[in-house]
Amino acid sequence: MSTRPARAPDEVTKRLDQLVPRYAVILYNDDVNEMGYVVQSLLKCVPALSTQRAEEIMLETHNSGRAVVIVCPLEQAELYHDRLTSCRLTSTIEKA
Repeated sequence: MSTRPARAPDEVTKRLDQLVPRYAVILYNDDVNEMGYVVQSLLKCVPALSTQRAEEIMLETHNSGRAVVIVCPLEQAELYHDRLTSCRLTSTIEKA
């Protein structure tokens, strides 16, 4: 039996972020792609998204000019960025 004290959730999250830094995939608004196409592309490129969440991201992007699609480890963020780019959507990766 371990006698170490339990760590607070925030402390565990901070430790994990130090071990595996997280990155945000940012989607930018454009005047080319239709809203339905953006939602379908998000669902195709980021399978973890629900239809409702993809619609929320699309609307935030449309209204604010940009939105966070997902926050994840760098390798996964690069994959999602590449997929979005292949669908002619503008995105970047930023350290979270």
